[in-house]
Amino acid sequence: MDNVKGIILDMFVAGTDTTFIALDWGMTELITHPNVMKRAQSEIRRVVGDRRNVTESDLLEMPYLKAVVKEVLRLHPPVPVSVPRETTEDVKIEGYDIPAKTRVFVNIWAIGRDPESWKDPETFEPERFLESEVDYKGLNFEFIPFGAGRRICPGIAMGIVTIELALAQILHSFDWELPKGMEAKDLDMTEVFGITMHRKAHLEIVAKPYFASSLSN
Repeated sequence: MDNVKGIILDMFVAGTDTTFIALDWGMTELITHPNVMKRAQSEIRRVVGDRRNVTESDLLEMPYLKAVVKEVLRLHPPVPVSVPRETTEDVKIEGYDIPAKTRVFVNIWAIGRDPESWKDPETFEPERFLESEVDYKGLNFEFIPFGAGRRICPGIAMGIVTIELALAQILHSFDWELPKGMEAKDLDMTEVFGITMHRKAHLEIVAKPYFASSLSN
């Protein structure tokens, strides 16, 4: 029974909830940074053209979209604290003595906002990744939204493609704006910390179809 519970938890938390969180925060940042959204949409629509559906192969030609997703995951990692590790022997790190059998959690959220690793860490700036070699593989320890080491998220490849493809489709098919009378400064950016990190308030934005109804696939 415990194994069944574990599998169900993995399916809903690791498989779907994290993707939703990334998209939710992604649209939140984009709606508050309209210039970034317009640049991403221009790239997507240039690559995809009049086709209604974005394909996985299209993503290879969308470096700015990929930078946007990286920046979203830097500021808002869906899992803010890593799954626990345990030391196998006594170790000293940065002057701290950590005995064997110590349970260790890595604060992924704080690492992504560390001013020693990032310039203007609280600023949403996808351009920082355009000329950067920092990636998701866990070798750049300032950026580990999927973890690092031998226990890095096994679904990393699928997770990245799913987020990129979903966000690209959303931005390709619709133009987005805030409800009438609402400004970006009115959005509640409060985070709710837990196993995953949701927005405290629901995001309400207005979608306007980009394609005319008569346009063929």
